[in-house]
Amino acid sequence: MKYNRRQFIFFIGKASLGAVIMPQFLINCGNTTTPTNNFSAISDERLNELKNLVLENLLPSDKDDLLVANGLDYHPIIKWGDKINDTDTFGFNNDFTCFIPFDDNNPKDGLLWVNHEYVNPLFVSDFDSKKYENSSKHRTIQQVDKEMYNVGGSIVRIKEENGVWKVVKNDPHNIRITAKTAIKLNWDSPIKGTTTVIGTHSNCSGGITPWKTFITCEENYDSCFGETEYDENNVATHRPSWLGWEEFYNYPPEHYGWVVEVNPKDGTAQKHIALGRFAHECCTLYELTDKRVVAYTGDDKNNEHFYKFVSSKPGSLKEGTLYVADTIHGKWLPLDWENQTILKDKFKDQTEVLIRAREAAKLLGATELNRPEDIEIDPITGNIFISLTNNTDKNDFHGSILKIEETNGEFDALSFKASTYKAGGEENGFSCPDNLAFDLSGNLWITSDMSGSSMNREDKAYITFKNNSLFVIPRYGKDAGKVIQVASAPKDAELTGPWFSPDGKTLFLSVQHPGEQTKGLSFPTSTWPFDEDNIPKPAVVAITGDLIEKMNVLNKIEA
Repeated sequence: MKYNRRQFIFFIGKASLGAVIMPQFLINCGNTTTPTNNFSAISDERLNELKNLVLENLLPSDKDDLLVANGLDYHPIIKWGDKINDTDTFGFNNDFTCFIPFDDNNPKDGLLWVNHEYVNPLFVSDFDSKKYENSSKHRTIQQVDKEMYNVGGSIVRIKEENGVWKVVKNDPHNIRITAKTAIKLNWDSPIKGTTTVIGTHSNCSGGITPWKTFITCEENYDSCFGETEYDENNVATHRPSWLGWEEFYNYPPEHYGWVVEVNPKDGTAQKHIALGRFAHECCTLYELTDKRVVAYTGDDKNNEHFYKFVSSKPGSLKEGTLYVADTIHGKWLPLDWENQTILKDKFKDQTEVLIRAREAAKLLGATELNRPEDIEIDPITGNIFISLTNNTDKNDFHGSILKIEETNGEFDALSFKASTYKAGGEENGFSCPDNLAFDLSGNLWITSDMSGSSMNREDKAYITFKNNSLFVIPRYGKDAGKVIQVASAPKDAELTGPWFSPDGKTLFLSVQHPGEQTKGLSFPTSTWPFDEDNIPKPAVVAITGDLIEKMNVLNKIEA
């Protein structure tokens, strides 16, 4: 489909001012909906000032820098290796970010959660596998320990003073979660002999819960300890990981690939088995009026699936049913061992169904999708949007956006309508949609995920787009429906984890894996953020400026 801005506005739904359907826990945290009354007051004079600010399109760039459009500024908050307390440092490859204020009346002081997805051994542990014919024989446990420390997540207290966000050093809330942190399983049955596992890793995107805790999702878990695979006779074998951690630590693959909940107060965590095991990109929660919880999550791999968990008890991510989507017929299919004969014939119990959710989903006839990544709920219509990044095996190089309309707008419905807008492509202005975010006015923000090995190459499909970028699609005014680029990432980098502060004046954003294509430390492909050592470093930045504020009050301006 050639991009048409009117068609796109029709696709996401016209904005009705004041039509907010988000639950209060999302409103208070400033994510995907309108601000609370505490921050909504703005003078007519200020609205007129912002109205006169022109939203200008930033041209694609291959420059090694974080570029932002006119009306925007940025400053780094924290980067890889920075100290957060006397003993801990900020991890590598920051991804999802989430900010929760201490006080709903003060949007400038709170806790920032940041995922650390994976490591590049060349930077993190000084191990270069390309130097050796059999590289695993040259690894040391000290190198693996460094890598295990640099994944997981970080909690840091941040405060905004005079327009600048800074980490409160040595605050007691500053905590690291790593691949060696003990984490309980929220499940009655042990998995591989235990109810407490060691560590979390491969943490991609995430979310928040109604009770104000962080959600972090284990995505490409097989890269660390491999995977257990089954043949047609249900005989298990182990597929090795590319990092080879299992050669040093005998941790079962089944302990990873889960949705993890982290308590911001003390860093304690639990893995939610009921939500299934696969490459979770994110987990987006909605609280029903009776306090039961609905959790949407996608499996970010070619030809995998889109899932929904509906709890049977208030506030539970354990008691309930996991469903997988048949988007062709608009049905939610229950992964329920007790009531699905086809699952009873293959698996011994519900625990095994959840561990092998991918196999179970395919047995039930779930629809294969092109890498379902981020999932966001539209605050205006209540529809669910899923970014399908791409699937080169099926010649889908640019991806699309999938919309799910639950029957009668009920999030616990068992039927829905699915529709797709082909968002990616040269004529449409962007490619490979990854993270999505609705701002406080309901405008849609999109980050792109073109692989570093394919960017800026004449023989690939992405040459026009140059570096990965951040886009906004306004919902109101003369620019409504336009795809407008507002930021360009440094070389090899990806922009991830967009999250708005509760007052709508800051966009927290990760700059992930700059210089990822580096072959040797003496000649990195990127030197951002331009430290004296010229080593590229992932970092979280705060994007501020009049343009961020304008977009977050655009509904008031256009009203």
